[in-house]
Amino acid sequence: MDEEIKIRLMKKEDIPEVSEIEKLSFPSPWSSNIFSSELEKESFAFYWVMEYRSRLVGYGGYWKIKNEAHLVTFAIHPTFRRMGLGVKLLEHLLKDAQDQSLNTITLEVRHSNLAAQRFYERFGFKKIAIRPHYYSDTEEDAIVYWKKL
Repeated sequence: MDEEIKIRLMKKEDIPEVSEIEKLSFPSPWSSNIFSSELEKESFAFYWVMEYRSRLVGYGGYWKIKNEAHLVTFAIHPTFRRMGLGVKLLEHLLKDAQDQSLNTITLEVRHSNLAAQRFYERFGFKKIAIRPHYYSDTEEDAIVYWKKL
């Protein structure tokens, strides 16, 4: 399976496929314009895509803030979930952050997204806080996770 996987930096040409996965994955998806502007923040924002059998099936990105990574988006196409692809993509993002000498990583997860919570906890992320009413679409709380790299 590993020979069928390619992880590379996101390009503007990837945005239509990334946006489609985003819409399938999140109740309040980022627009194509957001992804486009994020790709212009070269020393701050780092976005990766995963291809499986030559099809773009996932993406993830983080911001570099001083010595910390903040994972801002991460998704695998629903058809390709539970195949271990998310594990490989997150491992890549964590290694990339370490290679940049970042020593911690944080992220937020919807309180209702138990699958994502279990996924991140498998990687050693710890719940450290709640952000009340973080998600404006539903006023849902976010759980803040933190991990030492």
